[in-house]
Amino acid sequence: MAFEYKLSNIVSGGLIYSAGDTIAVLITNGFDFGDLNYVRVLGVFMIGATLYALEIPNFFNWIDKKVPQNGSKKNDMLRAACATLFFNPLWIARHILLIQLVSGNYSTIGWSILMTGLISFVVNIPVAFVANYWIQNKVSVKNRFVVSAVFSGIMAIYYSLSETWY
Repeated sequence: MAFEYKLSNIVSGGLIYSAGDTIAVLITNGFDFGDLNYVRVLGVFMIGATLYALEIPNFFNWIDKKVPQNGSKKNDMLRAACATLFFNPLWIARHILLIQLVSGNYSTIGWSILMTGLISFVVNIPVAFVANYWIQNKVSVKNRFVVSAVFSGIMAIYYSLSETWY
């Protein structure tokens, strides 16, 4: 299986993930643009443009190969479950860890990030499953990463807020 790493995914991944994270920062800091960490914005842009633009479309391609869209409800549900489980507690914890690293918040890095990832994942399963069902079964392959990135950008807001909530 050839890996996919396209310019359109690089640009959209960088822009969408950094926009979602920036919105989360503005919400948690009371929309104080003076507190906006531009290194964090650039760092999240780079994460979205590299790691996420590479791994997510390729995982979606893997789902397409392993669980084809054949109109069966079983496959539709399995495709949604695979996508939901991809963004699991460890993925969420890694996302939070990467944000802490690009933010320079090294003192906040610890095992508690794993618990935050677990709680965030469990709480958002119903929403994530429905969104992933729609993304995997209703969105064209061409647009799947962008739509997933928009949803993930929204979830990035949730993950950033979950650091405060959980």
